[in-house]
Amino acid sequence: MRLTYKVAQLAYDPGIKPNEGGLPGLSVLKQVMGSVNLFGIIAVVGALAVSAGIWAWGHHSGGHHAEANGKKGVLVCAGAALLLGGANGIVAFFSTLGTQVR
Repeated sequence: MRLTYKVAQLAYDPGIKPNEGGLPGLSVLKQVMGSVNLFGIIAVVGALAVSAGIWAWGHHSGGHHAEANGKKGVLVCAGAALLLGGANGIVAFFSTLGTQVR
């Protein structure tokens, strides 16, 4: 196989672009994903409260292991909240970045 043919195959553009009206039920899927995101945020709030309680209990009782686990839980919850809250922006950023690949 010639090198030019291989390069041409790699550069082939299939012409597929996101189409918002392509499938039925897209609005339902958007509602479901929004509800899943909200459920995740509510779960993170509960986990954050539990982790903060474990952190405080470990600190005041001298349980260094519990205190360390509480701190880890708070940091994990903060990261999860950041990702859940910024999910639309993160996906939009990388999707836009992906359209610029040539």
